[in-house]
Amino acid sequence: MLFRCKIRLQQPPRLKLTWKSVLLPLLGILCFFIYIYLYKVDVVGIFETAKNADPLIYSIAILFGFLEVLFFAVSWRELTRYLAIKISIFRSYLYVWYGIYIDTIVPAQSVSGEVTRTYLCQRDKCGPFGKVVASLFAHRLLGTVLNVVGLIAGIIFLYLEGQVDTLIFKAVVIVAVVIAAVIVIMLILAFKQKLTLKIIDWATNFTHKISRGRIDLQKYREQAVEITNHFHDSMKEFLHKPKALTTSLIFLLISWFFSLSVPYLVFQSLNHPVTWSMIIVTSAIVLAVKAIPVGIPFEVGLPEAVMTTLYISMGIPGSMAATATILIRIITLWMRFIVGFASQQYIELTPPLNNGVNTEKPKISPPLN
Repeated sequence: MLFRCKIRLQQPPRLKLTWKSVLLPLLGILCFFIYIYLYKVDVVGIFETAKNADPLIYSIAILFGFLEVLFFAVSWRELTRYLAIKISIFRSYLYVWYGIYIDTIVPAQSVSGEVTRTYLCQRDKCGPFGKVVASLFAHRLLGTVLNVVGLIAGIIFLYLEGQVDTLIFKAVVIVAVVIAAVIVIMLILAFKQKLTLKIIDWATNFTHKISRGRIDLQKYREQAVEITNHFHDSMKEFLHKPKALTTSLIFLLISWFFSLSVPYLVFQSLNHPVTWSMIIVTSAIVLAVKAIPVGIPFEVGLPEAVMTTLYISMGIPGSMAATATILIRIITLWMRFIVGFASQQYIELTPPLNNGVNTEKPKISPPLN
């Protein structure tokens, strides 16, 4: 349950490194190599190509990976600041890394990061539950819009450059339609409060009926309605404060630039330059694939297979495509997993820097006890 008082927000798992933590990533690597073997890619050539990578350019790509997460955290923090949620930039940076760690090990990548940050904000008493959810919802909405805009821009540039493959075009159309549908649903949920209340009533009554009265959520309905009011009031507040959304979007654009720069610099380090349009399209498609909660921890080879297939379909040689994919995933998966795990340990072992106290009186009253 995601309610604050009697309905407690579930704590994210405090997982320790075990033999499973090592086995699952190794299984992912094995699946990926089986895939590229079936694709008749020269496995030996992959390692030969990787040895020739420019270490300086690759190091810059690693640095950009850190900057991407930093500006992503700053973008979210801008939204929390306008809702009087007390959280520092450093703390928000740690929370995002914590969320990335949970994203990696929990097979629910579409929501697990947001759930983790919601829990951390509530545990550290940064602000009301509804406001925290509103900030995360608005941030996800901005990111989704940015992704579909980038996807459309990328395919237009590829078309102008004469590099549009049939597979790529179909993939872009499907992903763009799905993302657009998600945006519409998110907007409806954000600003149609009556519809949200009807969903709460329906869920409460449905649960009561199928359990034959054994599960009664009516006593929690008032709390759910209060949280819903907080959420919708906060979303309306964003409409009256366009500067909050604009500032957050600017930082999100900077984060997006650093995100795209990672694969771009990896190809540069391999002395195989690619166009920005190619990077934009492949990154947008891979991001959409990663957001699907397929139930596979560590993503076990799925993004790698998609990335390699897209690169090859755009004319990149098989060994080069596979090598670039591996080097990119070292930054976007393995480095993030290690830093995320370190952040999780640090957060659990240290108190909040602001002692978790929201000293600023919120404009919206807190949920009822």
